[in-house]
Amino acid sequence: MRRPFGDRAVVGTLALTATLALAGCGAGQTASPGASGGTSPRPACTSGAPGHDAPSLARPTVTADVPRPPGSPSPVPSAAPGAAQDGVRITGIYSGAVDEDGTCRQSSLTAAFSLTNPSRREMTYTIVFDARGYTGATRVVGSVKPGRTLHGTVAMARSYGDVAQGANVSVLSVRSVPTAEAPSTGGSCPASGVRVYADRGDAAMGLRVMGLHLENCGRSPYTLEGRPLLQIVDADHEPVEGIRVVPGEQVALLDNSPDLVRPLTLRPGERARADIAWRNTVEAFGGAVNAPYLRVRAKAGAAPVMVTPELDLGTTGRLGVRAWRKEP
Repeated sequence: MRRPFGDRAVVGTLALTATLALAGCGAGQTASPGASGGTSPRPACTSGAPGHDAPSLARPTVTADVPRPPGSPSPVPSAAPGAAQDGVRITGIYSGAVDEDGTCRQSSLTAAFSLTNPSRREMTYTIVFDARGYTGATRVVGSVKPGRTLHGTVAMARSYGDVAQGANVSVLSVRSVPTAEAPSTGGSCPASGVRVYADRGDAAMGLRVMGLHLENCGRSPYTLEGRPLLQIVDADHEPVEGIRVVPGEQVALLDNSPDLVRPLTLRPGERARADIAWRNTVEAFGGAVNAPYLRVRAKAGAAPVMVTPELDLGTTGRLGVRAWRKEP
């Protein structure tokens, strides 16, 4: 039985935990003197928003630089207060959160954070946060110019059945892609005339499968030629050598549809898909390859797009890719 990649501890740009798009609303949170890095929040809504303790089902929004929440933050509950992970630093924790309809969720938790881009390129970040007793949350922040520091907030609702033992927010994962290569699933059509992105994928008994999707959002027909061109990229954004990109059936027979390499022309609004597949088998000590990123070119000469499949290739040395085929 396959399970989504989102169930893994570290997730990619499109393999996200549940996100709550909330802005901080609470004050009155104090440190618990006997707790190791914990807090004892007193839920309060200084914003005047109506209170409600039911979980929010608001759709996520993406904002690069949102205002800090009102009120005074608690001390940062961490074994190493203020320590940064991959440029992300938790700067404050607040009791409560206001959702998109202006309702204050007093049982929620808001964390303030800062993000610094140390690279020489504009980057778009995907950050996964966690707090014991609360839902995980993911924020997409971009684009961040070189050397710039942005401040933002992220909110998490109480988890059903879990006991909150102080508010200890942690950063589970930080992934970044050059903004010029960031995947696009909506909004204005890229200059290339096509959107390219990856789905969440499936995993079963060591076999991983992920779909690459392409949409012709332009005004002219777009012709594809066989398989997408792939480059494996490590956590330092450097190419990974020694991995063979092979036809998909050399890794696994995914379904009964033929893997035909042939020209495919998409009219405006039409879509295509190409699956990638790999196994995480480890047959020797050392040499296992784990690379979070994959640079995708839809065809030779196409603009690159970087997706985040979290490739755990083991020692197999192979990544399979099927040819583009039209989606219904």
